[in-house]
Formats: sequence, C-alpha cells, structure tokens
Amino acid sequence: MTNRDIAWIVVLYGAAFVAVAYFTRAKSRRIGGALAGGAVFGVVALLAVALAEAQGLWQIPKTGSYFQLLLWVGLFISCAPVYLLTWRVARRFGGVGLAISVMAVVVIGPPRDYWIAATFPKWMTFSPGVAPVLADAMIYALLVIVGHGVMRVVAGSSQTDSFAR
Repeated sequence: MTNRDIAWIVVLYGAAFVAVAYFTRAKSRRIGGALAGGAVFGVVALLAVALAEAQGLWQIPKTGSYFQLLLWVGLFISCAPVYLLTWRVARRFGGVGLAISVMAVVVIGPPRDYWIAATFPKWMTFSPGVAPVLADAMIYALLVIVGHGVMRVVAGSSQTDSFAR
C-alpha cells in the first residue's frame, strides 16, 4: 500500500464521514466524539496490526517515510462514520443493538479484509490458517467496543443527546 493509496482512502472515507454525519443528524459534540473514537481506535489498531505482524499472522508492506502516520489517519477517518452509526443503534436499540453491532462486524470484517487482500495483494497478505481470521475478527470487535466507548465518554450517552436540524 503506497502513501497515495492511503491518501485516496482518507479522501473517500472523509466524504463518507461527512455524508454519515449529515444523514445521522449529528451535532458537533457527537462529531467530535466520533473523531475521538476514531483517533483512539487508530492507535489500538496500529498496535494490534504490529503485534499480529510480529506473530506472523499477516504482513503489510510499509512504503514511504510517513506510512505509519498515514495508516493511522486512514484508520482514524475510516472508523469515525462507524461510531456515528453505532450511536444511532445505541439510541434505538440500547446495549443489545451494540452487541449485535459487534457480532456483525466480527462476521463481516474478516471476509472483507480477505477480499481486499486478494484484490490488492501488494497491500496485505494473510498467513494460512484460522489464527489470522480470529485476530482480524478481534480487531473488528475492538473497533466497535473501544471506539464507541471513547465516543460515549466524549459525547455522552446516546439517550441524552437530541437530534440536530
């Protein structure tokens, strides 16, 4: 994955974030919470990816001098829309909805990543076996748990927030 690839991902997910913020009627406090959740999860994800690479579960080729920073920005901005959506799920369905959200990303995430790795083999390669799938699923579970938790700390409970517009 080149720095240019990550830059395009940041631009596309940035546009997705703006669209999701608009359609979920997010106020500035919730937008800030989603961005904070993305920033914190970006750090968690970088650590998890480094640990998985050290264990030989997958390999992400590092290109360019600012690769880690750009990867963090890519993780940060790509996860922020998820937290606006989990906020809405939590508002409507409570803890059960969040638990279902965790299960959904655990089921959907690894096949998505394997599809991306098959489509763009220069971006990432997985080792054979079930361990990389389980590690990837764990990172996806952390995506919702950590990010939504940070968003709740920053923006408050979804039950007490009102809609914009």
